Amino acid sequence: MQSEIIFLPSSTVSPQNHHNLAEHLQKSEIFRDYQKAFQTTTGLPLAIRTAGSFQAPMHGSKNANPFCTLMAGRNKTCSSCLQLQQRMESGAGEGATTLECIAGLSDSSVPVRVGERVIAFLQTGQILLHKPSETRFQKVTKALAELGLESEIPQLKETYFKTRVMTRHQYDSVLRLLSIFAQHLSAVSNQLMVQEASAEAPAVAKARAFIADHQGEEISLASVAQAANMSAFYFCKIFKKSTGLTFTEYLARVRVEIVKQLLLNPHKRVSEAAYEAGFQSLSQFNRVFRRIAGEAPSTYREKLHGSAGAAQANTGSANCAA
Repeated sequence: MQSEIIFLPSSTVSPQNHHNLAEHLQKSEIFRDYQKAFQTTTGLPLAIRTAGSFQAPMHGSKNANPFCTLMAGRNKTCSSCLQLQQRMESGAGEGATTLECIAGLSDSSVPVRVGERVIAFLQTGQILLHKPSETRFQKVTKALAELGLESEIPQLKETYFKTRVMTRHQYDSVLRLLSIFAQHLSAVSNQLMVQEASAEAPAVAKARAFIADHQGEEISLASVAQAANMSAFYFCKIFKKSTGLTFTEYLARVRVEIVKQLLLNPHKRVSEAAYEAGFQSLSQFNRVFRRIAGEAPSTYREKLHGSAGAAQANTGSANCAA
């Protein structure tokens, strides 16, 4: 699966504007292709939800569980579902989190990151990890009665017994697939932070071009502002408004993306890539790369080519991986 180049209005790529970024990921071809393949293969729903947005993300989705759809339409059960979303989000900072709802169905969230910041969650589930039975449903009936749904229990029972059942091993494999895809979306999200906007101020376009031409050199704010024919103060305001990033943040992300491209060469040392991209010291590079990519350069290198290739390419540059 190839990475897709996505162009956004630059005001949407601010680190604070997670909602817009998640929306663009949701509409992107790479997500829609994966969603279709995932839902066709597993029979489970798949949605992407913005961090901090507590709403039923799979309501109306293809493969949504009819039992969950009925439950989500009731105010009290909807409130219960939203509380479950909040609990999952709180626990999904490090990786996939699975919780059971009041009816014993399992839902899961997998975080999507930009650097160290969680911007969204991939969500699936609405399954049972055990076969439904009359005994189990009696417990569900008590919970439904407490929510005032006695009159709807016959209909809910019918849909409950049609709920998809998976073994724990099968479901863990599904979540592993989502975790791999979340890593890919994280890489795409980071690229969004440095993509050229579809429409922007000419001065910002000049600044971008100047940075692209001189990224391997030591670039100062004054030199970029001069290339944009602006004072440094006014340039900072215009650039931040247009890109959602400060000049320093933007330059760092451009250089990190260049390092990633250079490291596709298995014979390229991490230290060589860092200096070619314009970083002036390895300590600065390590700090910036970890902040933006969410992992150490050596870890990223190892994932690309395996431990043997990373060890070979990093020979003589151990400090860079610190």
